[in-house]
Amino acid sequence: MTQYQHVTADTSIYRDGTIKLHGPEGFEGMRKAGQLAAAILDEMAGMVQPGVSTEELDRKVREMTLDGGAVPATLGYRGYTHSCCISINHVVCHGIPSDKRLKDGDIVNIDVTPLLDGWHGDTSRMYFAGEPSIKAKRLVEVTYECLMIGIAEAKPGARLGNIGAAIQAHAERQRYGVVRDFCGHGLGRLFHDAPEVVHAARAGTGPELKPGMFMTIEPMINLGRPAVKLLNDGWTAVTRDKSLSAQFEHSIGITDEGCEIFTQSAKGLHQPPY
Repeated sequence: MTQYQHVTADTSIYRDGTIKLHGPEGFEGMRKAGQLAAAILDEMAGMVQPGVSTEELDRKVREMTLDGGAVPATLGYRGYTHSCCISINHVVCHGIPSDKRLKDGDIVNIDVTPLLDGWHGDTSRMYFAGEPSIKAKRLVEVTYECLMIGIAEAKPGARLGNIGAAIQAHAERQRYGVVRDFCGHGLGRLFHDAPEVVHAARAGTGPELKPGMFMTIEPMINLGRPAVKLLNDGWTAVTRDKSLSAQFEHSIGITDEGCEIFTQSAKGLHQPPY
């Protein structure tokens, strides 16, 4: 049986399997963290170019996060030493910034999570370095559609499985693979919390969505099969068939009427080309 926990600013928060229900102070905290996260990704739109190293992008993310009064939640997380994850082409997620330089035609996901005043603003967006192939552009376009179709299912009284079912149906209509190995998650004052938000599911299954729930929706869609493998660095996940992969992510909160997207771009830079 699903357990829910009403939390306030004074509640001790730890991962205990309960789904947290937040009040107005939680929404305000997530709004601020989400706006900073979105502003960082807005800045990336002008920086992702052929010849730029992912290390340079990571430095800018760290600089903007600190200037915004936050810290990168990934820095030091389970030994991770960077301020964001940058995943290129067939990298599904958790790509590690390095001196590797972007090439013309690369598709790039940048995933940031500033921790601001105790709240996590977790979001990722796709970018084009130069001019990608038509297939790559279409994959990115459909992946963004999957994100927004999933978000449209996030409303009080619905079941969590409705989100994944809608995403899976849309992706598979295009004959794309939906990654099962990674999922969205609850968040707030914790980086990763209950519930797990899977992106391939059956409608009508899973916990009931209730006002005050915070979560990420972050579909990873492959041009080929869904299968992924983890590289020896312990972080980087790639497609097994080396097909291209794309991902978008928003942090949202369930409201009385539907949901609020905390990490929406104030500049309207929702999907490439920007």
